[in-house]
Amino acid sequence: MKWERKWTLLAVSFGVIAAFFVLREHWAHALGLAPYLLLLACPLMHLFHGHGGHHPGQHQHHVSTDDIS
Repeated sequence: MKWERKWTLLAVSFGVIAAFFVLREHWAHALGLAPYLLLLACPLMHLFHGHGGHHPGQHQHHVSTDDIS
């Protein structure tokens, strides 16, 4: 495993642990934000979901002379 990947894994691990302890202490406050986060997630999913996967050039069918006869 490369060093950059190890440092990234270590940073993400510490972030998850820190988020767990912060949410454990402030669960009532964080749970109060849940409806607003859900409402914010809906337009963000509509904006960013599926872009880049449906270009018109990807579905072109090439017809050769063998297919016509």
